[in-house]
Amino acid sequence: MLTPPRILAGGFALIILLGSLLLMLPISNANGEVLPFVDALFTATSATCVTGLVVVDTGTNFTMFGQIVIILLIQVGGLGFMTMATLFALAFKKKISLKERLILQEAMNQGSMEGIVRLIRKVLLYALAIEGTAAVLFTIRWAFDMPFGQALYFGIFHAVSFFNNAGFDLFGQVSGPFSSLTSYVGDPLVNIVAMSLIILGGIGFIVLSDLFEYKTKKKFSLHTKVVLSMTSFLIVFGTIVIFIFEFTNPDTLGSLNWFEKFWAALFQSVSPRTAGANTIDIGLMRQASQFFIVLLMFIGASPGSTGGGIKTTTFTILVGAVISMIRGKEDIVLFRNRLAKDRLNKAVTLVLLALGLVITVTMILSTTEDHSFLMILFETVSAFGTVGLTMGLTTDLSLIGKILISLTMFIGRLGPITLAYAVGPKNERELYRHPEGKITIG
Repeated sequence: MLTPPRILAGGFALIILLGSLLLMLPISNANGEVLPFVDALFTATSATCVTGLVVVDTGTNFTMFGQIVIILLIQVGGLGFMTMATLFALAFKKKISLKERLILQEAMNQGSMEGIVRLIRKVLLYALAIEGTAAVLFTIRWAFDMPFGQALYFGIFHAVSFFNNAGFDLFGQVSGPFSSLTSYVGDPLVNIVAMSLIILGGIGFIVLSDLFEYKTKKKFSLHTKVVLSMTSFLIVFGTIVIFIFEFTNPDTLGSLNWFEKFWAALFQSVSPRTAGANTIDIGLMRQASQFFIVLLMFIGASPGSTGGGIKTTTFTILVGAVISMIRGKEDIVLFRNRLAKDRLNKAVTLVLLALGLVITVTMILSTTEDHSFLMILFETVSAFGTVGLTMGLTTDLSLIGKILISLTMFIGRLGPITLAYAVGPKNERELYRHPEGKITIG
């Protein structure tokens, strides 16, 4: 039976396969040759799953045709193929069926179908407005560094890439392969616009809707309060930790002035929220900073967004459960609202599935790849969280490594629970309950 999770998984798989075939074409590659299938599959998976890990540099190895294929995969993968299908359906005044609404509900991680089509309209409107504004600002800034036509193209490409938390960039043409935004480490405009795109794309469209409609509603939902508060905390805390750990590192912040140190620390705190861009070399950071970034990548963005990870709300629920247990309270209370027990069950399930995936992939890669454990763990969590940051392992991955990381990106984009529903048997309602038992914990 084609359930919504199975349709989502199959749809993403078909898009990735189509993208792989297009990227293999000689017209897509700068050298005019056919890109190996595994490399094309890796790139298409990374783009569709809005990750940003690359085995070949996007700016120098792909032609404009190949780059356009990549940015289209990013847009479709970030907003969701069902969202894009709904756009065409609405454009041609086609009615959205009940089954399509169920799939949209699953894709947007909503609890009900109520107002789902209205939300999709908002998603498309907000995405295009934010990407368009950022593209203009990027174009104006980069017009000082390159011809206007190239600046415009760069502006559009990076606005779409960063808003969808993809991390793909074209600066290999300017600063050398795999350089990302390192040339703009202290540039306020580039930093502010890029981080704004990453944060707006990562907080989720439900939160964006609440923010844009605050003037009329005059209040935020509990979901929005949790997302905004936890996102703000992680960004501020992450900036402080990275600033302290890297302050005297001559390869990262040590050689920068105070102004540049602040922007670099802030950007490296925002980017692990599944964006994948960087303004300093991640591979040269201290191990403490690298491991801290692993933790940020594992948490990731927020539900209903273009990002991955276990999500900020899941992390908040787990923290709330720990605090409630320590205080001897039975309920998890956030902003004077009690959470249902099933929220904690789902959060624990998601985290355990995510940890199981990360541990399994890391153990296998530790056998197939001749690199340090931290580098392998970093790469695995980056793939699961659809982040795209790397310590330099991606280009050295073996054939098995590329396939395994591609699969990890795919699972990370869909979500472990959605994938479990897709491949698992149909849920049947239990007609009885077992007697309650007790076991000792701790």
